[in-house]
Amino acid sequence: MALFLVTGVAGFIGSSIARALIGRGDKVRGIDNFSTGKRENLIGLESIELIEGDLNAAGIAERGCLGTNYIFHEAALPSVPRSVENPIESNEANVDATVKLLDAARRAGVKRVVYAGSSSAYGNSPSLPKQEDMVPAPLSPYAVSKLAGELYMRSFFHVYGLETVTLRYFNVFGPRQDPASQYSGVLAVFISRMLRHQMPTIYGDGEQSRDFTYIDNVVAGNLLAASAPPERVAGRVFNVATGTRITLNETVNILKNLTGYQGQVGYAAERTGDVKHSLADITAAHSDLGYQPKIAFREGLQKTVDWYRSAKA
Repeated sequence: MALFLVTGVAGFIGSSIARALIGRGDKVRGIDNFSTGKRENLIGLESIELIEGDLNAAGIAERGCLGTNYIFHEAALPSVPRSVENPIESNEANVDATVKLLDAARRAGVKRVVYAGSSSAYGNSPSLPKQEDMVPAPLSPYAVSKLAGELYMRSFFHVYGLETVTLRYFNVFGPRQDPASQYSGVLAVFISRMLRHQMPTIYGDGEQSRDFTYIDNVVAGNLLAASAPPERVAGRVFNVATGTRITLNETVNILKNLTGYQGQVGYAAERTGDVKHSLADITAAHSDLGYQPKIAFREGLQKTVDWYRSAKA
């Protein structure tokens, strides 16, 4: 039986991947330092082998990779604003730790590493949809750090023969995303506040658009990336999204109906490093990974609201 390592296993996306692996009967090992991950995300995942520690700490990456066949590298310090406040911390968590993991993986004979990339690599290029062969133009330290991870993935494939696949996520949302942090995804914050009849705040005019991607689609993309033929995917980058976009103003109006919120919406100044529009071209993921988003935005939004409502009850 193959052994799968999930870094950042207590995070929103990492725990979702681990849950899918356990659900299909796979053997799972996880690493997390719980700087942003939540122990409650591991409820129901007691069968995994958990290594509590930081990938930058001596021996942690080596322990994680020993005997491992496949790695889903989800560990990172997320958020553009956080990276603007502390770029060194962001670089250490997102770049240094990634290099250490890759080096440990190639020494341990890991078959493939699937990396959580970010659509922030595209920056504010006006061209839509975003295609993987576009020249990257990252704006924030976070975006730079995630792009650096992508380049290291490609390098370790070409230099060492370690199979790597990068998935550029577009605005992932869904159950278990933490709304309490100031660095949380915007939908988690909106939903949490509106269910409590508290005013949501949009940074900017609300006409910025996003290719919001429900978590189940992202999990499916990861599982496909781990099993796809190497001649089609190794060393490559793929967008994982829905191929559609919606403005924040439109999103809030939908959420008003779903949550019953009847109050006002607040507006504040744009945040440094935020991009104006994101929309993915998912042609390559469809043709070479067999990826097809199964949960559309509105359905995912309803599922997410329902989960937060039940969690709040």
